Parts: sequence; structure tokens; C-alpha cells
Amino acid sequence: MKFILDNWMLIAVALAAGTMLMLPAIQGVGQGSLTPDAAVMLMNRAKAVVVDVCEPAEFAGGHVVGAKNIPLSELDAKLAAAVKNKALPIILVCQSGARSSRALAIAKKLGFDNAQSMAGGMNAWRSANLPVEKA
Repeated sequence: MKFILDNWMLIAVALAAGTMLMLPAIQGVGQGSLTPDAAVMLMNRAKAVVVDVCEPAEFAGGHVVGAKNIPLSELDAKLAAAVKNKALPIILVCQSGARSSRALAIAKKLGFDNAQSMAGGMNAWRSANLPVEKA
């Protein structure tokens, strides 16, 4: 007990540092973000549906092989028609990951509980040297 009282500042700094180190991992899990490698595993093992929320011109410039294009502005209206089975995992992708994070909230609101956003979007996909399809 004397050690704790004598070194309370060191203990507080250690706890704060540990919290800061764990915060990105906790936030990533809460947002449902995936790495490109984890997305490929989900596509292969669980038959995940990839939904690209980029605009059609960006989609034509390069997208994940087999992805469906539903622009973010139309996601509310078209997601349920494009993905009939709400139990299937959905991977939401955009150019950088920002729009797909917003799309994740829309998908969850529509009842797609297995939806996840790919961290880094197509930029991370290309950096991982994964195949890109052009329309």
C-alpha cells in the first residue's frame, strides 16, 4: 500500500499510456473497420457482399472485383434491393474509408448487422496489391 501511495503519479501515467495505446484498437472494433486482408478472408470464407459507395465515375476507375456500386447518396433506397439476405456479411468500401464509415451507420440502421467498413478504402486495397477491376 505504501508503494501505491508513494508512486501514485507513476501509476497514473502508466494507466493513461495504456489507455491511449488501446484506444485505436477499441475504436476500430466499434466502427467495424476491416483491413484489406481481413476483407478478403471474409469474402472467401463467409461469401461477404462488397458494396462500393463511390460515385459511378470513381467506381469505373477501379473497384474490388465483384463489388456492387451503390453511391452513398442512394444507399438508403437501394441497399435492401441489392442485398436481399440481411444475415450476409457486407463490406462497405469507398476511396479512402470516410464515406464507407458513414455508409456503415446507414446499413446498421437498415438492419444489416453484419456490415463492416474497410479501413483505408480502395487506397488501402491497392497498397496491399490486391486485384482491382475496372468497368
